[in-house]
Amino acid sequence: MTPEERLNLIKRNTQEIISEEELLELLTKKKQPIVYLGTAITGKPHIAYFIWVIKLADFLKAGFKVKLLLADLHGALDNCPWDVLEKRYNYYSTIIPLMFKSIGTDIKNFEIVKGTSYQLKEDFILDTLKLSTTTTIHDASKAASDVVKFGESPKLSGLLYPLMQALDEQYLGVDVQYGGVDQRKILMYARENLPKLGYKSRIEVMTPMIPGLTGKKMSASDPKSKIDLLDDPKTVKNKLNKAHCEAGIVEDNGVLAFLKHVIMVLKEDKREKFIIERPEKFGGNIEFNSYGEVETAFVNKELHPLDLKNRLANEINILLEPFQKNKGKLDKLALEAYS
Repeated sequence: MTPEERLNLIKRNTQEIISEEELLELLTKKKQPIVYLGTAITGKPHIAYFIWVIKLADFLKAGFKVKLLLADLHGALDNCPWDVLEKRYNYYSTIIPLMFKSIGTDIKNFEIVKGTSYQLKEDFILDTLKLSTTTTIHDASKAASDVVKFGESPKLSGLLYPLMQALDEQYLGVDVQYGGVDQRKILMYARENLPKLGYKSRIEVMTPMIPGLTGKKMSASDPKSKIDLLDDPKTVKNKLNKAHCEAGIVEDNGVLAFLKHVIMVLKEDKREKFIIERPEKFGGNIEFNSYGEVETAFVNKELHPLDLKNRLANEINILLEPFQKNKGKLDKLALEAYS
């Protein structure tokens, strides 16, 4: 692929890249850049995680080395009990590779990094303290505000969160940090503050947050808003049947959002059609080649919400087959981590 082709692959379904010019220059000059995504091991992984798994797969296809930081210390800083950190790390480190397997991605250039493998070392701690002397409480609080659950009685730990995340870029040796747009304030904090320690700013890539099944933000703490990776086919179908999906309305439609950012990306890459199966008396089957075609039909009310939900349930259950095949082991790990 040319640098421009690699750039276009990385750009798809992103909301913001800071900056696109820097990214193109990186792709032109470096054969195998390094990107990382960090996830605090707090809530139980659900199907929205496929959005960043697919984007990391795009980075892999574009020739990147990909690092996934399973941020156990960040989990503790964001109110995860210390005594379950190792158990949650075990769950995440087992289930995430299955997500890549589910979408058929080669992960030879993919690496999982545990936060405590380097964040407790003297140099990292010293740099965290140095950043704390150049960062105001206001700026730390602002940077963390969309990510950390401060609550009514905020903990000091939440203010350390963005400082450590900024330093992750340096200590993981990456060229790019990727995250959801909810991370934007932390990513901008990193770009502005790493140079104060003599480190370079990195490129920041962000994808949008998608609504959950209730039409609001998908949340690991609200079982009605999301589908768990261990949900069985019947549960998946039942949850989708109850999902918010108003005829003709795209906004706050979690069903369409997941179709756009996950299912149709996979379909289009494989050059497969998205087929809605319907009895002849209801118009017969409909075939779509792109998400745009699906959305147009939905907005024009040529595609009924229930038909869309039924087909999406089938597609999600195909994605979740590897988890069902390993359900015994995963259920045990999940019980230990989230009992």
